Amino acid sequence: MNVTNPVYRKRLLAHRVGIVLSVIAMGIGLAFLAWILWTLLVNGFGALAPSLFTGDTPAPGGEGGGLRNAIVGSLMMVGLSTLVSTPIGILAGIYLAEYGDTNRFGQVTRFVTDIMLSAPSIVIGLFVYALYVAKVQHFSGYAGTIALTLIAVPVVVRTTDNMLRLVPNSLLEAAFALGAPRWKVATLVRLRAVKAGIITGVLLALARISGETAPLLFTALNNQFFSADMNAPLANLPVVIYTYAMSPYDDWRSLAWGGALLVTFTVLFLNILSRTVFTQKTPR
Repeated sequence: MNVTNPVYRKRLLAHRVGIVLSVIAMGIGLAFLAWILWTLLVNGFGALAPSLFTGDTPAPGGEGGGLRNAIVGSLMMVGLSTLVSTPIGILAGIYLAEYGDTNRFGQVTRFVTDIMLSAPSIVIGLFVYALYVAKVQHFSGYAGTIALTLIAVPVVVRTTDNMLRLVPNSLLEAAFALGAPRWKVATLVRLRAVKAGIITGVLLALARISGETAPLLFTALNNQFFSADMNAPLANLPVVIYTYAMSPYDDWRSLAWGGALLVTFTVLFLNILSRTVFTQKTPR
């Protein structure tokens, strides 16, 4: 290629400008991310102590305390939501991959799933409040679980659908040629081929619902005391962080930083786990 060619030089200049702008944008994003993480580490590590995991949230003006009840409440709701959303999402994803392009119901389901993926979480919280909380006339962990499940299911559905579509047609044709019925091909061949990618989708859904605050404000609310009753208001980390971060008490704000650090490390761990251990390997 002649470097004196004006067309070539113009394209080369545009290429270099694009690369420089991309690097600058990446640097700005990483700088803000590092700033946020540093601020969180500086303020959050001071709150890390055994009492954070053994004590319950203190009363207004009280000294000490911890986040035991909030941690347990979050684990209960997020765990139950994952148990419910995973099979529903995977089965719906299998249906969309197998029949979603051939019937009207599958197309509508995919469209609704895409809408739910982009729906603000506060809208889902208001929906569950009107549908469930207002009917039973009290907040509860079950209501919070329903809201979190509605957020997690679309993530699992779309991940499962997209991963199943990556399976080569030759593998499916080989299974059909051996006389396997369609349901066996879908579950024992197609699903098994992309199980790592589906597990990644489940972990990403789990990471997303771990820090949701808005839907829990309208469903589970909060509980100052330790409780494992899912049919009553239940303490949870996101709402405690939201409440304590705006309080006038230094101890409460310290606990909020500690809770934020716990949630951040949990989400970071799940993301690293999904991108390393369960990354879909391309067969050679």
